[in-house]
Amino acid sequence: MATRNLALPSFLLLPAMTLALLLFGLIRPAIAGPSPGNTRQDSPKKTAVPAPIEREIMAASKGGHHDRAIRLFEALSPEQTPSSHLLEAIFKSYLHLGHPELAFTIYVRLVPAGQPDSPTWLHDLARAFVSGHARDTQEYVRIASFTTLAEAGDQSMVPLLEDGLLDPSILVRARAVEGLSRVGGRAKRAGQTVPATALKRALQDPAPPVRIAALNALGDLGDAKDQAMLDVMTQMARAGEGPLHVFALAALAKLGRAGAFEEVVSAATLPEPDVRMAAVGVLGRLKRPSSLPLLAQSVYDPEESVRAFAAGALGEFGDPSAIGALTHALNDDSPRVRSVAAASLGRLGLTHTKPLLRQAARDPVELVRAGAVEGLLRMGEPEAVLLAAELAKHDSPSVRSAAAQALGSAGNRRALPVLEQLLADQQPQPRLAAARAIGKVGDRVGLPMLKKALTDHDPAIRITAAGSVLQILSRNARENH
Repeated sequence: MATRNLALPSFLLLPAMTLALLLFGLIRPAIAGPSPGNTRQDSPKKTAVPAPIEREIMAASKGGHHDRAIRLFEALSPEQTPSSHLLEAIFKSYLHLGHPELAFTIYVRLVPAGQPDSPTWLHDLARAFVSGHARDTQEYVRIASFTTLAEAGDQSMVPLLEDGLLDPSILVRARAVEGLSRVGGRAKRAGQTVPATALKRALQDPAPPVRIAALNALGDLGDAKDQAMLDVMTQMARAGEGPLHVFALAALAKLGRAGAFEEVVSAATLPEPDVRMAAVGVLGRLKRPSSLPLLAQSVYDPEESVRAFAAGALGEFGDPSAIGALTHALNDDSPRVRSVAAASLGRLGLTHTKPLLRQAARDPVELVRAGAVEGLLRMGEPEAVLLAAELAKHDSPSVRSAAAQALGSAGNRRALPVLEQLLADQQPQPRLAAARAIGKVGDRVGLPMLKKALTDHDPAIRITAAGSVLQILSRNARENH
């Protein structure tokens, strides 16, 4: 996975630990010790930035002349020590100009290691990491940015999310829809007006995944009296274009259209595997008791993908009566089905199923063991962290990533040491999964790990780590209120 050359100053290309030591003044160039004929050389004395220069820099920053403020700051002598007020001004100027990586080098001077973080500064810094790459030239970086924006669901990011609907990447547009949906969901829960205009436009997107994301969003947020929107959904439901019409029916069912739910149930028995797969997935989200027998029967479907979706839907449904079907799925020939079934069984939270999950944790296929670890972690089983630690040492990056995802899904604080190990992995895939998982754990103990990840050479990992910082800060702010 290639990364973009950000054209940073050369000192930012130093290894992270060397950079930190230089910033904190803990290492100096080697100096010869006292010896005959060699007089002792003291380090240059540090002096404060002259008051007139500091005032000029501060005035430029405050007046919005951020380029000038930064030029003056970078021209200072290394022997000149800026005040905390000056550093804060430069920190804000870097953020304003969209240089979060440079702003971070200032943040670690303002808040050295071991000191309590500034939630406000750290929040602004993390947001800049995420939004600053939303228009990156590399698609995978934009996908990481909009994936993080979607998870955050921040009202202030709505203009950026709406811009994302015009991105050439299908995945970026789909993530933008998901982000707008999350913002709308929060507005709806708060009794506020839900902005759905952009979501309705997304129903016309040429790419089916984007239209499906819009259908999911409008099914939850749309106005049941909006006849124009309902007409578009009805037309999509009647078009019969594979899974798309199933998601249109699901949206109509959520909005109370008579007969739509029954048509989704019928779709789960159609000949096309992709349509059955979509239907069972939708039924798991709708959680209507009358569909539970059909979902349980679907774990016997001849198609592996349908069986896997059925096992996942039963876990999402959360009904204890699904235990029989999931137990059957634990013995499926497909490792994918067994893995999903193990994770779903853990979601049911039935203590007497722990022996089944312990057995699945000894499966010869690592993917299945990862699913069992997730299930056991969801049930608070202490030994599951040790099992995850074993998977985190596996030779395959995909297995190490699966271990991180399992640890994140369970949200267990005891998982943080293992995730910290994965955050230093040699491959980007496990690092990315670990950075996302730490945010799902949501504990402030994870902040130092994530701040270290903000120096990762891969921008997608820096963005994901920043998103996790935002999640942790948001969660702590809610808990403190």
